[in-house]
Amino acid sequence: MNTFFLIFLGIPIIEIFLLIEIGGEIGALNTIMLIFLTAIVGIYFARIQGMQTLKSGIENLYQNKAPIYEIIAGASIAIAAILLITPGFLTDFFGFLLLIPLTRNIIFKITIRNKKNVNNVKNNKTIDGEIIKKNKDEL
Repeated sequence: MNTFFLIFLGIPIIEIFLLIEIGGEIGALNTIMLIFLTAIVGIYFARIQGMQTLKSGIENLYQNKAPIYEIIAGASIAIAAILLITPGFLTDFFGFLLLIPLTRNIIFKITIRNKKNVNNVKNNKTIDGEIIKKNKDEL
């Protein structure tokens, strides 16, 4: 099946299951308050991380360096903010993982390593060979 389709159906099912289970344990009102609390705290930290990333990117531009890491980090912080605004515990978990710089770096390294392995396997169409010049007498 299509991976996007599975994610599109799977995440809401898991979110609803977690909301029902956690709501049964701590109560409906506490669950709702916890969802709002994680959204507020997450957006606050996303704002702080975003500002730090922006400052780091500007410093790199002043030093004539390409702010590649800052661009990727900024995009992941934006994705984290979207995940934290979305009500649910699973999306909040992944949103907080993207906000923490240590886990964000680990995710980047894993993604880059997997991307390099995929590119090496797909684009490995090189044929090794050797060119031998033979001096023939021309008529």
